[in-house]
Amino acid sequence: MSVHDCTILDLPRINDPRGNLTFVEANRHIPFGINRVYYLYDVPGGAERGGHAHKALHQLIIAMSGSFDIHLDDGQSKKTVHMNRSYYGLYVCPMIWREIDNFSSGAVCMVLASDYYDELDYYRQHADFVADALKAIK
Repeated sequence: MSVHDCTILDLPRINDPRGNLTFVEANRHIPFGINRVYYLYDVPGGAERGGHAHKALHQLIIAMSGSFDIHLDDGQSKKTVHMNRSYYGLYVCPMIWREIDNFSSGAVCMVLASDYYDELDYYRQHADFVADALKAIK
């Protein structure tokens, strides 16, 4: 997998004077089924989240409110995506290291995940992730 496989998905929007609506349907708007949803909020100024990669998990990351930056790394290439619209989701495929920072005041980061929490799916050390990512390329 590559950081180039991590793309912004434009989610459906229904505009209404009473308030807008956006929805996400598994295997239709995103390329995976949803087994877990979680969200980050009340992140203190200057704090970072993420700092890991997943071996098999697919995710869609959405800025429900406010903004933040997501730094992606596949072991060879890096890119940063600024998230600030609730109708955009960043698809993050497996084997991508991610770090999230620059949270605005009141930011809420929602994550749709393809599977349940499994500690064995995580890379917690960047060096271990890079070593395995480079092996997969060869």
